[in-house]
Amino acid sequence: MADIQYVTKDGYEALVSELKYLKSVKRPEISKAIAEAREKGDLSENAEYHAAREELALLEAKISEMEGKVGSARVMDESKVDISKVGILTKVDVMNNKMGKKQTFTIVSEAEANLKEGKISITSPIGKALVGKKIGEKAVAQTPAGAMEFEVLAIGL
Repeated sequence: MADIQYVTKDGYEALVSELKYLKSVKRPEISKAIAEAREKGDLSENAEYHAAREELALLEAKISEMEGKVGSARVMDESKVDISKVGILTKVDVMNNKMGKKQTFTIVSEAEANLKEGKISITSPIGKALVGKKIGEKAVAQTPAGAMEFEVLAIGL
């Protein structure tokens, strides 16, 4: 069984929506392509048939992975999130001392991480460094780009 992933309500709905799309739209499309390729004759030399079968195998693997994510997801109740310190689902304003600029991150599960949206994984180097810190405390994250120091300015939802 996969580890439990704590997600937001929106994150859970996105996972369920993607899984539904894969099962109800993509799977029938690929099955139809296989059927059409099968009608063209000799399967041993039918590249379309083999490509469609391979695409179906990849899709089934992705569906299985998504089912695992949905099955291990637990929706966090935002009303029970402790904002006295940085934790999952908290939005944290930090001063990035290496870059000399203020940044805002929301700490989320790996499944919801999206750096462009400012959502960082609780298991990322920066996420790990910030978790448990309170306003005014400093955190040092060991990233591929080197050590980065952050000062926690504010914590909220």
